[in-house]
Amino acid sequence: MEEGVCFSEVWKTYERELGKVSEPALKGVSFTVRRGETLGLIGANGAGKSTCIRLLMDFIRPDKGSITLEGRSPADSTLRHDIGYLPEIASFPSSLTVLDMLSFVGTTHGLSKSVLKEQSERWLKALELWDARKRPIRSFSKGMQQRASFVLALVHDPSLLILDEPMSGLDPIGRASITQLIQDLKAQGKTILFCTHILEDVDRLADRLLILHKGEKRFEGTPKELSESFGTTTIVDGFLNAIGVAQS
Repeated sequence: MEEGVCFSEVWKTYERELGKVSEPALKGVSFTVRRGETLGLIGANGAGKSTCIRLLMDFIRPDKGSITLEGRSPADSTLRHDIGYLPEIASFPSSLTVLDMLSFVGTTHGLSKSVLKEQSERWLKALELWDARKRPIRSFSKGMQQRASFVLALVHDPSLLILDEPMSGLDPIGRASITQLIQDLKAQGKTILFCTHILEDVDRLADRLLILHKGEKRFEGTPKELSESFGTTTIVDGFLNAIGVAQS
């Protein structure tokens, strides 16, 4: 199966204040996400997850190594039509409605008015935002804002989805709704990379998982391979073993 995403020996160090030593955020990390596959990227705070997402979105550039998405550099502007990006924290102009935002996204991606109308209605109804489509986004709850972010990420029908903490701040009902959505997208053959600290989500959704710890790759493979590698029965125990945390 062809690679949708490929990291090859990627290093990244952020600038620090004068006189302070910079510790690399990523240390020669390599991994792949095959087309049609779902990869869960997990790690504690500071592991390098967000750095991977920022590199994929071309918000920052690597110091060394190479990154490709669908065989192209993240800097290739044509990739924007193939990627659906969900940021960890939704950030919307408070006075706008979700329809306003969809109009902007549709124009950015060159969607015709008819396609934009059809896709907007499809996803707003699927994510239970149709009745709120004309309300200012500032009036939305956290869960509604997260669903609105998904609508904006999906309206142009991308083949690759990059999801940064898709369950962040959601209540159990909201998590169940987004879990079902991701499962539906998997069934449609989308390539999905999602970053999370909720290990149960990885166990439920990911075909394979990537464990990062302090900028280093500690494991890449299926949940079953994780259990076999460390002789564990749960993904939590496998994760703790992979990052070297002693358990009582």
